[in-house]
Amino acid sequence: MSDAIAKKRSLTPQEIKDLNNQYKPLTVRERITRLYEDFEQEEVMLTSSFAATSAFLLREFSKVKPEQVIYFIDTGYHFEETLVYKQHLTDLYGLNVASIQAGEYEHSFTTQDETWKKNPEFCCSINKVQPLDEVKSRYTVWVSGLMEWQSDHRATLNIFEERGGILKFYPLLDVSRENREKYISENKLPFHPLVAKGYHSIGCKHCTVPGEDRTGRWNNHPKTECGLHL
Repeated sequence: MSDAIAKKRSLTPQEIKDLNNQYKPLTVRERITRLYEDFEQEEVMLTSSFAATSAFLLREFSKVKPEQVIYFIDTGYHFEETLVYKQHLTDLYGLNVASIQAGEYEHSFTTQDETWKKNPEFCCSINKVQPLDEVKSRYTVWVSGLMEWQSDHRATLNIFEERGGILKFYPLLDVSRENREKYISENKLPFHPLVAKGYHSIGCKHCTVPGEDRTGRWNNHPKTECGLHL
């Protein structure tokens, strides 16, 4: 691996199609291992919300590339349980976690304005999308733990997709709900503390209520994604 900072690359549609064909038959562990054969570590951006069952993806990366930086978007509105879970997984798997957040002025505006009540899209844009946009401009590949059964939008994705000027990589995309549960059981993964209270998808405390899959996110609002993965 070179010590130099890797340059951001753009892949052609054919190259992305070839990657999908090559990675489709592989296991999750094999996909992550192969990722570092096809891309420099400095080209790879990994994000985690440390919510619900984030331990699946994070454990797999800790086995393959424990030094990989994991970006956590600190919106300032996380449940305390999320921050405790984040620290627990960091200690358990020896993760290299870096937090990013909105500027103080922008975040204070959403707090005083209670933007999440009247315009959750704008609140997510300020506290999630914009802070990450500043980071992701340096990377070729963005890794995320999305699974296709989690929502209608996610069911349309491929393992590799070009979105917003970056190559998205979803190594868990075709993991079924049953196989996810099997992996969790066999490896004794720790759950987010709020899962036991009926939260199956966990975001900011203002916008999350108990619910199956992603139904508890942005309750009583048609919004189902924060905007990061659209």
